[in-house]
Amino acid sequence: MLEILAERTYRHLFAAQVVALLGTGLATVALGLLAYDLAGDGAAMVLGTVFTIKMVAYVGIAPVAGAFANRVNRRAFLVALDVVRAGAALCLPFVTEVWQVYALIFVLQSASAAFTPTFQATIPDVLPEEARYTRALSLSRLAYDLENIASPTLAALLLAVMSYNSLFLGTVAGFAASALLVVSVLLPSPKPSEPRGVYDRTTRGIRIYLATPRLRGLLALNLAASAAGAMVLVNSVVLVRGTLGLTESALAWSMFAFGAGSMLAALLLPRLLDRAPDRLVMVGGAAVMVMTLLALAGEIAALGLNWPILLSAWLLVGLGYSAVLTPSGRLLRRSAHAEDRPALFAAQFALSHACWLLTYPLSGWLMTQFGPVAALGCLAALAGAGALAALRFWPKQDPEILEHTHDNLPLDHPHLKGERRHAHPFVVDDEHPRWASSL
Repeated sequence: MLEILAERTYRHLFAAQVVALLGTGLATVALGLLAYDLAGDGAAMVLGTVFTIKMVAYVGIAPVAGAFANRVNRRAFLVALDVVRAGAALCLPFVTEVWQVYALIFVLQSASAAFTPTFQATIPDVLPEEARYTRALSLSRLAYDLENIASPTLAALLLAVMSYNSLFLGTVAGFAASALLVVSVLLPSPKPSEPRGVYDRTTRGIRIYLATPRLRGLLALNLAASAAGAMVLVNSVVLVRGTLGLTESALAWSMFAFGAGSMLAALLLPRLLDRAPDRLVMVGGAAVMVMTLLALAGEIAALGLNWPILLSAWLLVGLGYSAVLTPSGRLLRRSAHAEDRPALFAAQFALSHACWLLTYPLSGWLMTQFGPVAALGCLAALAGAGALAALRFWPKQDPEILEHTHDNLPLDHPHLKGERRHAHPFVVDDEHPRWASSL
């Protein structure tokens, strides 16, 4: 997997991702402490609002940014967004009111909503070979999982010698380093697309996404992953600290189990995806999550909660979670021309976070109102519905090259070359507004 770091451009981009993730992780810790300083016992409400603002920015801003990402210099665009993020983080230590936190977080997360899908759409242009790109996806997944471990550890060490406000300076440094690493390489930019209206550009990625069967399946699997992931991320603290009465370190180990499962899957996936189709691996990952949640619900109902069982369950959920999410970039890469990839990655970014916007509050409400067994059962049912919908939307036979007939184009159209029926790698675009079976 690490051999792809020999490619200088990708090495610099991966390093940019890592330092930006570390900076973001430090900001997450500092924000919790800042919220407590500003709001006291109301800190939970402040943080809940902050996370809601983050999700709203992701869902609303990403498609708009994706619509314009291929009309500007990609390197300059990414660097400018890193500068905006660094500037917002630099202002956070000086806030005195809660509304100022909300405003700065909206600016920072809006920039992230534009940065992340544009960055993700750049990687398949840097590593066009599918095998190398698959390894890049796994390496990226590992970076996210390691950040969940490294950032809190680094924050704890820094807080021993400095105030929490200083952590925001680490966030600024992370975004600044990311900008320097991006500006140090030349990035391929796809040819500009045809001139389009604002509405057409803004909705193009989502229209391509929803018109492509494999991506409709991906959306259903995103729902499955968010249902299981929300159970872990929202309710672990209640299960560990409340139900089991364990310490804060036990909570950390429980979250580590989830991350360890995800990392294990990321290490195994490159070779597995060389041998097995994406659909089988991803639906299999969703099935692992569903069965694990149901088994844990049965265990709690019959015998009560046991911490080693919880650790094992979260390890398996993490494994299934990564099996669903890691290959998603391969599907997006296959499903659009290079010039449409920023818009398509932005659509994935927005739609996947819309799933989280549903499952985050649902998970907390179920746990609070009905307890762990009901929460596990309902979220397992939602994840199972997502897996079944993916099987329905995403055909088992999903070849890249499709033979199809064009009744929507005149015979003298350059794309046809005098033949209405032909075959080529098929994606939804101006000449193919619907999937082949519907043309």
